[in-house]
Amino acid sequence: MIILSNFIVLGNWTEQGIKNVAESPERVKAARKMIEKAGGKMQFFTTMGKYDFVLLVEIPKDEDMAAILLCTGSLGNIRTITMKAWTEAEATKMLTAPHA
Repeated sequence: MIILSNFIVLGNWTEQGIKNVAESPERVKAARKMIEKAGGKMQFFTTMGKYDFVLLVEIPKDEDMAAILLCTGSLGNIRTITMKAWTEAEATKMLTAPHA
């Protein structure tokens, strides 16, 4: 069984990204393809408020998530804030484990 790490990615369009916003569906598809190639899956949500979009990502290796975010960020269309997340069951296991 492959254990997947969970990530919540909060994103905003840059000035360049909003000028080319009509291209964003293709950029989302490209990001999804990279994540799937790394063995993960992604959900994309367009949002209103402080952030323009939110991604929910499950991926086997943290390093792959970092590389994908660096790659997509280097294109200049988005800026992101990324949080690693644990499920309730994972958090319960961590919080109730004996601490030395």
